[in-house]
Amino acid sequence: MIEVKNLTKSYGATIAVNNVSFSAQAGEIVGFIGPNGAGKSTTMRVITCYLPADDGTVTVDGYDVFEESIEARKRIGYLPESNPLYTDMGVVDYLKFIAQVRGISGHTRNERIKDVIDICSLEPMMHKNIGELSKGYRQRVGLAQALIHDPPVLILDEPTAGLDPYQIIEIRNLIKEIGRQKTIIFSTHILSQVAATCDRTLIISNGKIVANASPQELALSAMDQQITQVGIIGPHEEIQTKLEHLDFVLGFKQVDSGSESTCYHVTSHKDHQTAPELAKFVSQNNWELTELYKTAIDLEDVFLKLTRSESQTQGELG
Repeated sequence: MIEVKNLTKSYGATIAVNNVSFSAQAGEIVGFIGPNGAGKSTTMRVITCYLPADDGTVTVDGYDVFEESIEARKRIGYLPESNPLYTDMGVVDYLKFIAQVRGISGHTRNERIKDVIDICSLEPMMHKNIGELSKGYRQRVGLAQALIHDPPVLILDEPTAGLDPYQIIEIRNLIKEIGRQKTIIFSTHILSQVAATCDRTLIISNGKIVANASPQELALSAMDQQITQVGIIGPHEEIQTKLEHLDFVLGFKQVDSGSESTCYHVTSHKDHQTAPELAKFVSQNNWELTELYKTAIDLEDVFLKLTRSESQTQGELG
């Protein structure tokens, strides 16, 4: 349904997307994650015909987005990160306007508006102005406009940005429901959403795809490592500085901080006796150990590992 091959896009001397290739099949929900400035939004804007590329090809449902952009656009529903809505318009009037822009009129228009209002659960707000709606309902209106022409492909850029936890769950469930019949690519900074929603995950860092697999496969890819949670009472900065210099520590992150104790996830090779070494480390520095156990590897650990590795590689090349 979507084929991206050797896509490259630069802004002056800055390479935003560097030789990126991936595909998304019919009925597949693909999560697109990466650090800020990694190239997510640029890639989405190229796919949706909003930006030209320097090199490479992109096809949507068999149509080249550069050579056959009008046909490609007919098959894409796009919700940009900014969700540009006309806040002085009513919900139904706005959807009528979008339908008109899409060339939908008469009975078909009315049916499509009815359908997307139902799909996006907008009935309670359909007679209100968009400016009166909560952020969650505005996102639903944004999804409704992306669905109005019943496209086979949806591109959603940060669809849950700025929402509260309850609204995030609602939008996530809506995406899963819509994804049964459409191809969806959506970007997010919330890694738990990817594991809960997506069939496959793309991780991009410094303009390059560094992972392309299901969330479960990504977790398995890190099985050569282990994560040990350690809680320490001691000076935070000194603890972190000394952790960085331990030979067996591949990486660590602070996961919790109480009034006294601070907890860290420490990554090491799976065969290393990490727990005894950490206990010894704490004792030698006259700190207090509050907890120490092996924990499961999650998607966030894999994400940090892959994006840090790519950043380190770029730094070495630079």
